[in-house]
Amino acid sequence: MKLLRVHIVSAQSCGGLLDGIEVCLRESGANQFVFEPLCLIGRNGAGKSQFIQVIAEALQSLLHAAAPSEERAEGNPDLQFEIEYEITVNGQQDPVHVKAARLAEGRRRPTVTLAKKALDEWVDCKFSDPKTAALLPTKVIGYTSGANETLSLPFLVSRSGYADEVGRRALDESKAQDAVPDTRLMLIDYGTHLEVLAANLLLGSTEQRLALLDDARVQDFHSFRCVVQLAHSAAPKAPAAKGEARRRKGIQLTDELESYLDQLRRCATSYHHEPNTDSYTFDFLVTGETRKAFASFWSSSLGLYAALHKLAMLNDLAIPKTTRERFRRETQQRKFASRLPEPQDEDKVFRFERVVFSASGAQGLVDYVSLSDGEHQMAQLLGTMCMVSFPNALFLLDEPESHFNPQWRVKLLTKVLALPTACGVREEHGPAAMQDCLLTTHSPFVPSDMPKERVFIFSKNDETGRIEIRNPDIETFGTTFDAILAECFEIRPPISDVSMAKIESLKSSDDPATIQEGMLELGDSVEKIMLADRVRQLQRQGKQ
Repeated sequence: MKLLRVHIVSAQSCGGLLDGIEVCLRESGANQFVFEPLCLIGRNGAGKSQFIQVIAEALQSLLHAAAPSEERAEGNPDLQFEIEYEITVNGQQDPVHVKAARLAEGRRRPTVTLAKKALDEWVDCKFSDPKTAALLPTKVIGYTSGANETLSLPFLVSRSGYADEVGRRALDESKAQDAVPDTRLMLIDYGTHLEVLAANLLLGSTEQRLALLDDARVQDFHSFRCVVQLAHSAAPKAPAAKGEARRRKGIQLTDELESYLDQLRRCATSYHHEPNTDSYTFDFLVTGETRKAFASFWSSSLGLYAALHKLAMLNDLAIPKTTRERFRRETQQRKFASRLPEPQDEDKVFRFERVVFSASGAQGLVDYVSLSDGEHQMAQLLGTMCMVSFPNALFLLDEPESHFNPQWRVKLLTKVLALPTACGVREEHGPAAMQDCLLTTHSPFVPSDMPKERVFIFSKNDETGRIEIRNPDIETFGTTFDAILAECFEIRPPISDVSMAKIESLKSSDDPATIQEGMLELGDSVEKIMLADRVRQLQRQGKQ
């Protein structure tokens, strides 16, 4: 899958500043077997996060119309848009050019449509046609590392729709045995980091595990604990069937979730069940046999992640109902100031404890909490891209390198391209490369690894207040960070304000001794060379 064009006709995002924006991301005919991420760069408040949020909302609306059993709701039903992309169907060499849209026509409420191009003409695709399913993204993955919840909203709507259906089926004895289809939208944020990490380190290959932990001070997964407590005071009460008692006195589970508890029990090194509180404690010493046990129940790291995440979603029940209802109303009204609060660990229905790694060089054990934010973020980001390596997935990454040091930022794209996955590596022409990725950034490191056609500068016009999007005027691939900072952020020269003010003060001085004394405080730069020239000019003038 490769995105081609995004036209935002009307969106209740960014104060309407995105309305009318049309961006050609790439030309038709892009090589589907080459992984070529796109970079959105610009100042804070220029609309980068809102842009990828609208893409997520548009695709959510498409999936809600075409696959409502998977995407049960949409976060922005009033969004009007056109999105074109090319997608590979059933492994065919030539991709299909697709256009999803929702446009107003007269007074009728606009509906989502899907069309494919055939002989330069658009042919409508019926959502009832089973063949249409092959034209949809397999997954839309959102990743956010900070407190900015803009991108998260459509994904939280997706999660809420899934949780509501699980709750209804759990409380209905006649439907509890039915499996609930997974959502197509998938949010990865700090709240899911342990689920991502555990799934990859338990079911990933040795090569994949080494790649995820390469930048941390650890060698391998040593041990961890999972706790599940179901006799929760916040649990919704299930009505008993006639002549039949409820299965549990607390939180009711579907048969699917019950099976996950049984599978965790079978994989655990030891476990304990406390009947009075209906609490389960599963302890795992990670060995080769532990990994074999998990592999006997889950065929992939993504499957294991999904199981752990479904159990973790039960934590929403620990949040007061009034709070959940308020958040639902604010999401529908598109108020972005808040999100659901995180319950205290002792109140969670599902939680990880005692996550421990073996230190590198046989130097003992390392607690997960002792790792840095950057180490957490690197393992989570690479773990996500390791799990989701199948074709026709779209990654929307909001500042994925925000906690990385400059050395890691320089190597980010290299790591992603060389990352081993179940479907190969993305730098080779294979299934793992048949995806697309948009990422936002405030730093010059990622754009220096991309040609200017794949870099989009976001800015806000000072006169009109409108958002403008353009490709750089300079070639970004292989250029210096200074040149990118100048082009994308108008930082000339790349020196911070306090020191620049000192330099400007010295430039205005007519006393060579004062300038020379001030230069002793300055590091090397073009500006310092210019000050040295200024000293020589003043000295020559003094001799005349």
